[in-house]
Amino acid sequence: MAVPASVGVASAAPFDAVVGTTCTYDQVVAALNAQEPAVAQEFAASPFAQGMLRNFLLSGPVERQNTVNQLQGSPAVQQYFGSITYIAGICNNY
Repeated sequence: MAVPASVGVASAAPFDAVVGTTCTYDQVVAALNAQEPAVAQEFAASPFAQGMLRNFLLSGPVERQNTVNQLQGSPAVQQYFGSITYIAGICNNY
C-alpha cells in the first residue's frame, strides 16, 4: 500500500524504504547485526528501541510515516537515520 503523496511530502522520499519495508523484526535485527554491529549492540541493550521497532513493523504506512516524521524531530534519533535507511534497503536479504 502506498503512502498518499500528501503525507509528509518533503520528508517522505528519503525514507520510502523505511516506511514501505516488508521486512520482519527478525530480518531487521539480523541485517543490523551483520551490517551495523555497533548500532546493533546499542539496539540490543534497549528494550524501548526493540519495542518501538516491533510496533513500527506492525503499523500501516500512514502510521509509519507519522512515526518517521516524529523521529526526524528528535536529535537523539537523527544520528541513526543513515543506518535505519540502509538496513531498510537490505533487510530482505536476511
